[in-house]
Amino acid sequence: MNTVLWTLQIVLAVVFAGAGVAKLVLSRERLRTTLGDGLDGVSTPAVRLLGAAEVAAAVGLTVPPVAGVAPVLTPLAGLGVVAVMVGAILIHGRKREYASVAANVVLLIMAAVVVWGRLGPFAL
Repeated sequence: MNTVLWTLQIVLAVVFAGAGVAKLVLSRERLRTTLGDGLDGVSTPAVRLLGAAEVAAAVGLTVPPVAGVAPVLTPLAGLGVVAVMVGAILIHGRKREYASVAANVVLLIMAAVVVWGRLGPFAL
């Protein structure tokens, strides 16, 4: 099970690092071209804050257990991912972007499994 949790953590970290960096460095126009109109109606500062949170989640999912420092940050980062995915599901659901909702649900479930495993029977 530890291997499954690590795999989930790495996949989530890659997805969130990529999405977060994009939100931090790309212009609104380029984000719209890359990610679609899912961020329309969200202010630029909010998009940048979301990007920073996504990068922090990616770091928190992987670095603490590897460094052996504060491994409790890993399930907390997973909780952050769950929170971000709830917001994403609401935003995409309102816009009837059901494929995006499905992808967000999958990421939410992956993060919830990491939280369960790392807070419970497979804590680091």
